[in-house]
Parts: sequence; structure tokens; C-alpha cells
Amino acid sequence: MALVNIPRLDLQHYTIGDEAQRAQFVQDLGKAFNETGFVTIANHGLSPELIDDLYKTVKAFFNLPEDIKRKYEFPELAGQRGYTAKGREKAKDSKTPDLKEFWQRGQTIIDEEYSKADFPDNPKVDEQPQFDEITGQIYKKLEEAGRNLLKAIATYLQLPEDYFEPFVHNGNSILRAIHYFPIENPELISDDAVRAGAHEDINLITLLIGASADGLEVLTKDNEWFPIKAKGEDIVVNVGDMLQRLTNNKLKSTTHRVVNPPRELMKTSRYSVPFFLHPKSSMSLASLDSCIDAEHPKAYEDYTAGQYLDERLREIGLKM
Repeated sequence: MALVNIPRLDLQHYTIGDEAQRAQFVQDLGKAFNETGFVTIANHGLSPELIDDLYKTVKAFFNLPEDIKRKYEFPELAGQRGYTAKGREKAKDSKTPDLKEFWQRGQTIIDEEYSKADFPDNPKVDEQPQFDEITGQIYKKLEEAGRNLLKAIATYLQLPEDYFEPFVHNGNSILRAIHYFPIENPELISDDAVRAGAHEDINLITLLIGASADGLEVLTKDNEWFPIKAKGEDIVVNVGDMLQRLTNNKLKSTTHRVVNPPRELMKTSRYSVPFFLHPKSSMSLASLDSCIDAEHPKAYEDYTAGQYLDERLREIGLKM
């Protein structure tokens, strides 16, 4: 298998580093996002204790009885808040739902007028008073890390460092807690049923807190599946389709999946918590002029982030 460039980078080299460290971080991040679309990030601002509390809380929620969890399912919100049950979401080009259930938390708007239609309230879990507090803390810390990464990306693209800030302040970002449930009878599931089918993320960038088990794989340029293993409390960060569109394919939204475990581990659960960093719906995703030239003609129609999100939610089965 060819060498795959998924470097481990220290976010503090950018946030509090000297000029040379900041410049090196920008180039290393840009190169990886140009080649594979993935990096792992250390010193991202989440303590091991907070991550442990998060996973304990998430596991406790998914252990609740099915009828309790269903109280928090709101189909009219297209899965953007609260619980989404098993069998609802699928990969874009798949006919078979993923083997998972999940909870999504959205933005809490501050210092701006907003519509509840655009930013519904985040439901609180009556049975777990700490759930809202813990997920809220995680949301804000990953949002802060993501905004710093976007500053580095803007610098790499030779844009003003704060280029993304007006779009992601009070943006449509989503924190998703996922339970890949035990596969009790593997012989009864469809041959193409997997924990997460091959897909690309919709948003600008995704920040993934290390999962409780292996399974995440990325599709390389050589069309081979490469397993991603983050070290310790590192987070995995990847480019989403919105950033790929904005940069006219300069930065790569790479196909990835979560495979089923070996048969002897199929009756075990897997948990992961990705943060999908979205801009405001009004942000234009029209490709940057600096990313278009004779060798790289414009590849995409002009969309807003809201138009693109709506289209993709319909494709993956969350919106009718």
C-alpha cells in the first residue's frame, strides 16, 4: 500500500506557537488536506476527563429503553436535533441503512436575532440531567478548535486569517453522538449492511473525538481502504464537501466508512462523537477565484451552504 499522509499535528503550534511553528502547522495541514483530506490533532482543548464524562453520558443515554429514546425523536427536524432511531440514515448512494442510532445537538445562538425554524431548541433528556451540560461543553470546545483550524486553512489558502469567522459564528454546526449497536444476528443482516457506508461529509470540516473501537477507514488515491487510528486523546479532522466545493477540489473531501467488526466482536457496541462544523446557511460555496485556473476549471455550480445541506439531507434519507 502506498504511503498515506495523515500527519499528527499539535494545534497549540498554531494557537500559541512562534512564527515558524505557525507557518509549519499551516503548511502541514494544507498539504494533508490537499492530499488525503485527513489529519489527527493533539492539544485540541478537550481534557481526558471531559472526554471520559462524555462517553459515560452518551453510553447511558443509548442504554435507555427504546420507548424513552423515541420521546426525543422529531422527524420534522430532519434529524438535526435530538434522537434518530436505527434504520433511518444511509450513505448517499446506498439503499441499505447504516447500522447505527444517534443524537444530534445544534447551535445555541448568542448575540443575534434568529428564527426557531432555522435554529430549533436542543431538547433536554429528562432522564439524564447531565446530558445537556456535557454535550454543551463538548460542542463549544470543538467549535473553538474548529474555528482555529479554519483560520489556519484560510492562511494556507492565502485568504485573511478570519475569512471564515463571519460564516461560522452562530453557524449551523452539529454535534453527533453515535451508537453503532451490537449486531446480535449477523447472519440475518443484509450483505451490504455496515456501520457507516462509504460517504463524504457534508460540512466544512469534521472533528471526531476518538471512537471507542476501531473501524474508521479512508479511501486512498490508489482506491485502497486505509484504517485510521488516532493516538490517545487526539481528534481526527477531515475536510467536508462544502470546503471542497469552496476550494474547487484543492482541499479533498475524502470518502470514508466505518466497517463492521470481526465476527467475534459483532455483539459489542461502538461509540463515536463527531462535530460537523457548518457555516451559516447564507454562506456562498461558489469556488474561490484563487482556486480556479486553466488547469483547474470551475467544477461546481454556485450553491449556498443552506441549499447544499438541504440537498444532501434528502439524499441520505433524513429529509423527505
